[in-house]
Amino acid sequence: MTDETTKNGPDATAAENTAEAVASALEDVANAADGQQAEPDPLETLKTENGELRDRFLRLAAEMDNLRRRTDRDVKDAKSYSVAGFARDMLAVSDNLRRALEAVPAEMRAGADAALTTLLEGVELTERSMLSALERHGVRKIEAEGQKFDPNFHQAMFEVPNPAVPNNTVLQVVQAGYTIGERVLRPAMVGVAKGGPKDTVGSTEGAEQKNG
Repeated sequence: MTDETTKNGPDATAAENTAEAVASALEDVANAADGQQAEPDPLETLKTENGELRDRFLRLAAEMDNLRRRTDRDVKDAKSYSVAGFARDMLAVSDNLRRALEAVPAEMRAGADAALTTLLEGVELTERSMLSALERHGVRKIEAEGQKFDPNFHQAMFEVPNPAVPNNTVLQVVQAGYTIGERVLRPAMVGVAKGGPKDTVGSTEGAEQKNG
């Protein structure tokens, strides 16, 4: 106890003790307030977790939808194109049937006896039945003759000088082409015109696009 404290008496000592107690109490209140601020709000925490879970769910739902669409497309393609190899082989058989029919001259067919006529009719019926069965499975013949040459569907085998038709017009089909679904099963082998006038339709469309 200092001389000053002794001099002032018990009142000074009590005042000093009260001041220390008040300071300690204020410090405790401040510490408690800091502790309350540091603790996260449970409601805000739940809101944040809910938002994160919702985002994860939406991403998962989008991924599942994309997977379903890809699966549906793959299944559809499998159904449409699973017979492509078999159909291509059957077209080769059909080509042989057609060659057999074309090998018989028209005059021989006109004067053929009943046996030959029946044989030729049987071959024709077999060819038609085969192509009809392929068509039921999505195989379609490419109509090429008279069309403008398209490398996506046609394979040029030779050129035919013909100034009477537009250049690159298909004049002759050597071997028929076929599609399956939206794909080319085999291109049509064709002969195309050379030296004719330009395709006026295509030129007109090009000019309109340029002017537009």
